[in-house]
Amino acid sequence: MESKNNNLVLGFVVLAVFLISGVKSWTGEIHGRVVCDVCADSSIGPEDHVLEGAEVAVLCITKSGEVVNYQAFTNSKGIYTVAETMPESERWDACLARPISSFHDHCNHLGNGSTGIKFTYNHPSGHFHVIRPFVYRPSTGPTYCI
Repeated sequence: MESKNNNLVLGFVVLAVFLISGVKSWTGEIHGRVVCDVCADSSIGPEDHVLEGAEVAVLCITKSGEVVNYQAFTNSKGIYTVAETMPESERWDACLARPISSFHDHCNHLGNGSTGIKFTYNHPSGHFHVIRPFVYRPSTGPTYCI
């Protein structure tokens, strides 16, 4: 019985030290969309649609200089999300998001200006950064686009 009490007290001491030590965690999130620009007119209109399953890479450098690489795929709404929780001192400093591929045969050519986006990440914990959409286009557009 005494050993159980000692283990319980030791557990509380370890928990108290962790809570008192001041180690703060930080959570960052990056969101974006991938869209098929059906008419390849560089504007998102009613004829365009989101691409589910498109692959995006996000590369971030932390405040301590560590490089972390994330891979994400879009959901049924064409949205991808990258999120990480880490110590405040290790939080993201700058990131680069870039499209990797679209698995849609009808819309798999990367649109102009969609090669990658560099940005600094200076949001407090729990807030997210939104990236403008990455755009793919078909090799040939439908006749109604002409």
